[in-house]
Amino acid sequence: MHRLIIEVDRQLYQQLENAARAHHLSLEAECRRRLLGLECQSRYLQALLAEMRADAAEGCWRAREDEKA
Repeated sequence: MHRLIIEVDRQLYQQLENAARAHHLSLEAECRRRLLGLECQSRYLQALLAEMRADAAEGCWRAREDEKA
């Protein structure tokens, strides 16, 4: 399993906690729910996720190349 660590300001953290409580979810589950696109309205977040996916794909490609060498 991969671990992602992000830093958020206090106001966003409180909003995430409130949403998690409202949806009867853990904070992690609320973050996952949002990241899965159910409420991913932010173009910034969409761009960030696309960049992370590209980095992950490139990392997998590099790992495969390293195995061949």
